[in-house]
Amino acid sequence: MNIVFAGTPDFALPCLETIAASDHRLGGVLTQPDRPAGRGRQLAASPVKQRALELGVPVQQPESLKDDAAFDALAALQPDLMVVVAYGLLLPRRVLALPHHGCINVHASLLPRWRGAAPIARAILAGDDETGVTVMQMQAGLDTGPMLARWPVAIGSQTTAGGLHDQLADLGARALDEVIEQLPEGLAGDGDVQDDEHATYARRLDKAEAAIDWSQDAEHIARAVRAFAPWPVAHAVLDDKPVRFWRAQTLNTFADSALGTVIAASPEGIDIATGDGVLRVLELQLPGKRRMDAAAAVNGRDWVGQRFG
Repeated sequence: MNIVFAGTPDFALPCLETIAASDHRLGGVLTQPDRPAGRGRQLAASPVKQRALELGVPVQQPESLKDDAAFDALAALQPDLMVVVAYGLLLPRRVLALPHHGCINVHASLLPRWRGAAPIARAILAGDDETGVTVMQMQAGLDTGPMLARWPVAIGSQTTAGGLHDQLADLGARALDEVIEQLPEGLAGDGDVQDDEHATYARRLDKAEAAIDWSQDAEHIARAVRAFAPWPVAHAVLDDKPVRFWRAQTLNTFADSALGTVIAASPEGIDIATGDGVLRVLELQLPGKRRMDAAAAVNGRDWVGQRFG
């Protein structure tokens, strides 16, 4: 088959590599236009574009797939199948109908749970004990198509969004390879219909929600620390400056102190009072400093009695 790949961030790279290494032809790649990045805000190519150019595969970067020029350029690639992984643009109906075997998508959740932009962080934040990847036949709705494969993975008590991201990226590539190897004889166009009654929506993350609310219970805050690492990173204000929290856990103790108050500090952790229980911070980042573990943070600093906003 002649396969066209559409993707943008690092998460899509293992799937791109899987297609490139297969017996099928990688006929072209679609990715988001170059965007400003870094402190200098210089235009930077997406990870998918960089790898596609290394592979010698033609790259298209339309701002939208709704205009005729972008559609005609895609149609000229004559795709038998289109694989979409974290692309970032909606595919109009005529694009979905263009490839002979349609368009399939690798999504980082066990659909129909966590349709949408941020399924990895939302699963951790909600306290789910498992998530996974789903390969689905794409339809006009948001992550609503028939499921061709669902591969689960457990979410542990120390699982971060960053670690789960990498795990699911690799798992998604393996699931995609299994689905593609069943083509062109069958599978695409079939699949299990999603139960919309069990659908949940994974809205996009924003920096504001990463601000810690100390009136919440310690377990919820600990999940937030894991869900927002590596972005946008859970944080709280101390002495009018933000402190970022990278790792934390809960303690089965009660704190009769004002919310956000440090009640103990040792090389094992910095313990903070919450609405229910105590949060032990294991790794944090002070303003203008690099990430450090609790042992380094308590060295030469008196934490007890300080209060985070």
